[in-house]
Amino acid sequence: MSTLNKRYILLILSFFLLAYILPLGVRDLVVPDETRYGEIPREMIASGEWISPHLNGLRYFEKPVLGYWVHAGSLLMFGENNFAVRLPSALSVGLSALLIYVLVWRTSRRENEDGGFPAILATLVFLSCFEVFGVGNTAVLDSLFSFFLTATITAFYFATESPPGSGREKGYLFLAGLSCGLSFLTKGFLGFTVPVLAVAPYLVWQRRYADLLRMSWLPILTAILVSLPWSIAIHLREPDFWRFFFWNEHIRRFMADNAQHKESFWFFFLTAPGMFFPWVFMVPAAVPGIKTRLFEQGAAGRLLKFCLCWLVLPFLFFSFSNGKLLTYILPCFPPFAILIAFGLLHVLKKDTRSRLFQGGIVVNTILFSLILVAFLYVQLFGFNGFRPYSQAWKAVMVVNGLAYFVLFLVWAFRSRTTVSKTLLLGLSPLLLFFVVHFTIPDLTREVKSPGPILEQYAQGIDSKDIVISDKNSIRAVGWYLKRNDVYLLGGTGELDYGMKYKDAAGRLLDMQTAVDLIQNNRGRTVLIARVKHIARWRDQLPQPVFQDQSGPEGYVIWKF
Repeated sequence: MSTLNKRYILLILSFFLLAYILPLGVRDLVVPDETRYGEIPREMIASGEWISPHLNGLRYFEKPVLGYWVHAGSLLMFGENNFAVRLPSALSVGLSALLIYVLVWRTSRRENEDGGFPAILATLVFLSCFEVFGVGNTAVLDSLFSFFLTATITAFYFATESPPGSGREKGYLFLAGLSCGLSFLTKGFLGFTVPVLAVAPYLVWQRRYADLLRMSWLPILTAILVSLPWSIAIHLREPDFWRFFFWNEHIRRFMADNAQHKESFWFFFLTAPGMFFPWVFMVPAAVPGIKTRLFEQGAAGRLLKFCLCWLVLPFLFFSFSNGKLLTYILPCFPPFAILIAFGLLHVLKKDTRSRLFQGGIVVNTILFSLILVAFLYVQLFGFNGFRPYSQAWKAVMVVNGLAYFVLFLVWAFRSRTTVSKTLLLGLSPLLLFFVVHFTIPDLTREVKSPGPILEQYAQGIDSKDIVISDKNSIRAVGWYLKRNDVYLLGGTGELDYGMKYKDAAGRLLDMQTAVDLIQNNRGRTVLIARVKHIARWRDQLPQPVFQDQSGPEGYVIWKF
């Protein structure tokens, strides 16, 4: 490896550390997702129950178990803190980036392309996409799931490039099955669906019809064997798990008219482009290069065909489903990064001042300059009484991040070499990514982060005290107070299924029962809830002896 390539790799590693790893612990956990993926693993560790996931001591069957195990391992290694809760997501992004690098490097090395720079660029494109950054710095299962899918699809592609029937092919097929099984244990049957949607059309496109069956049995068998031990264990422990998980989390979510997060078919087409910033405006410049290289005879042409199937078919699948969240399309980002890298380098090799490329930079520059101006106006003069930050230093950090973004875009526009133009574009969001960790807007912290007020009073809440929570706060209450016996008032939310079991009897309170519980336990009852809920309950509850709140839109803690 040349000294220059080592410098590029060091640059990518620095980007990953600054944007994804070093600032992970500085932000408060947000509800509901981050506190959920902290609390369920914490309860696993505390109870020793590693088969059946529980939240607040109640059965929680929305996902299989592997994601919770990974988070529990992080908590055991680094302690019960914000950094440990988010680390699995960030590491998953790093490992996905490594797979992208290896996949493109092996292809470009075989064809002696640009000293391996396509691998550097594809990795940078992936790491600098807004959605990859946002999800990779949040404690959810999507980045981990996407990593296992990327590993599955990458291993299968390497198998297609190996001599048929060889030990190398079988080894890659085994690895594909292993990672496929792990993806199933993370988010369920999508772990099988997405690889099939990527791989099968590619084999048909290559007219390798016999390989559809010949290359399928080993990864399928391996995936089943990986999934089987826990699948049987959870069935024996909780016979209703698979019924609920299959019908509620797959059929209802993806097909039912009342699907969770229901959106139209066009939802991703309209909203996803913003998730691919800053590279979405480079697509017109990359398309001619992709079209040219797509039909080349050689490894690069095959890889681009494979990535096109990997990008388009899963994207359409998620678009046809009724339930949609932007995080669902995260598996589409690795092939997008590879296609963009090859397409741009092919075009820029012919003309470093490509009008489409330069035009994409100009659009990026105008957009983020407008965002900078709008932010300054709202922060300085307010908008309907709203200002993002009460602390000036946070506003200054955001201004610096946006200004850095714009300056690097201008620098990329003026640069005259392919390498510098693409690197500067990829590095343009770095400072913004870094400062975001320290500059969560005041209203967002107030509404989404009950941690500060819970940490402030956690020491004064005894393990024998009775704790009551609303459905919005329950995950955070469990995490910060280290409790799994919290009563619910005002509805069950996502704990509805767990409440149906006999051992959950009495955990959901109506107002009269809550009043009686408080009256019978004066001096040792605590209520934690959103301000908006307290406003409705205030006249029906006894007068607290102590009260505090995190803000007019935040959380209230009452002690009776």
